[in-house]
Amino acid sequence: MKGFRFKHYTPDPKSKFEELFKIFKQLITHTSGDVQEALDWFKELDKEYDLTNKDYTLDDFIADLKKLGYLRDKEDGKGGMVITAKTEQAIRNNALEHIFGKLKKGAPGNHKTKFSGKNGEELSDVLRSYEFGDAPQSIAMLESIKQAQINHGLDDFKLTENDLLVSEQEFKTQTATVLMIDISHSMILYGEDRITPAKMVAMALAEMIKRNYPKDSLDIIVFGNDAWPIELKELPYLQVGPYHTNTVAGLELASSILRKKKASNKQIFMITDGKPSCLKENGEYYMNSFGLDRRIVNKCLQLAASCKRSKIDITTFMVARDQFLIDFIDEFTEANQGKAYFTGLKGLGEMIFRDYTNKKRKKV
Repeated sequence: MKGFRFKHYTPDPKSKFEELFKIFKQLITHTSGDVQEALDWFKELDKEYDLTNKDYTLDDFIADLKKLGYLRDKEDGKGGMVITAKTEQAIRNNALEHIFGKLKKGAPGNHKTKFSGKNGEELSDVLRSYEFGDAPQSIAMLESIKQAQINHGLDDFKLTENDLLVSEQEFKTQTATVLMIDISHSMILYGEDRITPAKMVAMALAEMIKRNYPKDSLDIIVFGNDAWPIELKELPYLQVGPYHTNTVAGLELASSILRKKKASNKQIFMITDGKPSCLKENGEYYMNSFGLDRRIVNKCLQLAASCKRSKIDITTFMVARDQFLIDFIDEFTEANQGKAYFTGLKGLGEMIFRDYTNKKRKKV
């Protein structure tokens, strides 16, 4: 007699770890790398949603995090744990999968233009007849032999100059990007966490460029009262400060970085939720949090126009929709002839990805 045999199901510890690790990566990003705070959040979630069980406890999960090299004990002797470089990489991978999950796999390279000719960088699938001066390495030997067979037959095979075919060479462009992230206090005001999505976007964009456009460059800067560059590895620990919004300093630093790049295309992606409210002149801060101060606004417009003259495109992602902010961004975008998006946090990453990959790229 046929039947079924039932037995107690024991979950695979490895699959359970991966399930919990996905949650941990989200929490550690939200807590800016604070392991203890992330674990406290994890405990609360575990109580409410039974994330762990008697076969795989929270202590087991933490032990595996340490064994696999994602956590290590602090070296100051005061106890506690910190994340490792392996975790930072995992967080960036998680950001890429979370935000750009629909990214199609393709061969890594640069951005193709519509131009082709003799002095390109890489060979394409387009063939043409050999011309005097063509580089020997551009000759498509297999196709040339086939062409000779067609022209002369197999009985009297010979290969002449008229049989040679060469591959067209495609021009490729490199893109240099600076991502500006607003870390003024308003990025966590009113109970809305805007800095975590901004960090996720930065990490995902960096991973996407590294994997798919290895010849492109990405610099990341943050701006509050001042502006300064940060390393990619610093992103998980990035926090909002008690700052005003010195958009001018951010633009000055971003344009300075890009003017030193040799890439054909140069662009600034600016993520912000507030109006420019700070300016530093002659070593002194000038701040005005009320309304749009024309002294500060005019300086922003001057820099936008200066970037346009330097062929630096600015795309602004405004995660707020106050009308006076919209009016400012419209004016700012017109001065640069760039782009502006008024977006919520949910679609921010996909929007930046589309703008980066779909923008028409040409040699300038």
